Amino acid sequence: MADFEEELRLDDEENAREVEYIRGVLPADLKEKFGEADLRYMMDTIVDYYFESGVLEADADDEGFVDIDLQKVADYVCAKASEEGRGDFDPAEVFFVVQADMDFQEQNLD
Repeated sequence: MADFEEELRLDDEENAREVEYIRGVLPADLKEKFGEADLRYMMDTIVDYYFESGVLEADADDEGFVDIDLQKVADYVCAKASEEGRGDFDPAEVFFVVQADMDFQEQNLD
């Protein structure tokens, strides 16, 4: 098992891959609007939403999926960003980041 510093390095590399993926699928106007720090903040806040909302404990449907309302996630990210002084993001724009995050996670399931 890797030591703590190695785990942090691997996590940072994974986050960098996800940022690049998200940037690659965002509409052109949003690629310039959201910097790396913004995207990393949103990624962290999306994870917070999953833990706080209880979605991780939700029962899966017959096909093994849990329904996640991406608009609620985007709204949460925007509310937290405003609350924490990170800026006023537009939920319609953040929705694209949330959707890209979900796509990245689904593509990288172990």
